[in-house]
Amino acid sequence: MSSSTSSESKPAGADPSRYRGVRVALVILALCAMPFITAWFGYYAGPRPPQSNYGDLIEAHPLADPVLQDLDGKPFRLSQLRGKWVLVQLDSSGCGAQCRKKLLYMQQLRLSQGKDSERIERVWLLTDSGAPDGALLHEYDGTHVAHADVGGLPAQFPAAHSPADHIYIVDPLGNLILRFPAEPEPRGMVKDMARLLRVSRIG
Repeated sequence: MSSSTSSESKPAGADPSRYRGVRVALVILALCAMPFITAWFGYYAGPRPPQSNYGDLIEAHPLADPVLQDLDGKPFRLSQLRGKWVLVQLDSSGCGAQCRKKLLYMQQLRLSQGKDSERIERVWLLTDSGAPDGALLHEYDGTHVAHADVGGLPAQFPAAHSPADHIYIVDPLGNLILRFPAEPEPRGMVKDMARLLRVSRIG
């Protein structure tokens, strides 16, 4: 009789093994998230040695993500490249000498990273409604080209004079973080890119 009373007096759901399993699951989740949190904090909040970068650091902020159109009229969004480091240039479809130089620099900057080159994408945002020369597009095959004359996207790229002066870097989370100066020095660009890839665990 007493054993029956004792059994009925136990509160429902008080199985210690159940709570122990929940605690273990939470610990595992925290351990899995820790590398990402540490990498994010170390990159964005950690101390930076002075003059450690060649390009101009931009206060990290997410870019707008309007639906653009590629040269075939298909929708294109920068968010399609999340998880990769993205080199961006903004130029008209006419693409003069400075524009062509930036296309070359983006191509060579990516190739310079060797096995890490697959972590990098290139984007040419067109600031007009025209179409670039086909031979030029073939020469820089692999560059994503899209019309950006909608949604105010070009205005998101800070510049002293014009965004067309610079090559920009967008991180794997979609944040604009750095721009290279007009007439950049290739070795400085390569060192900056290598450093970003080395310290990052998010792309």
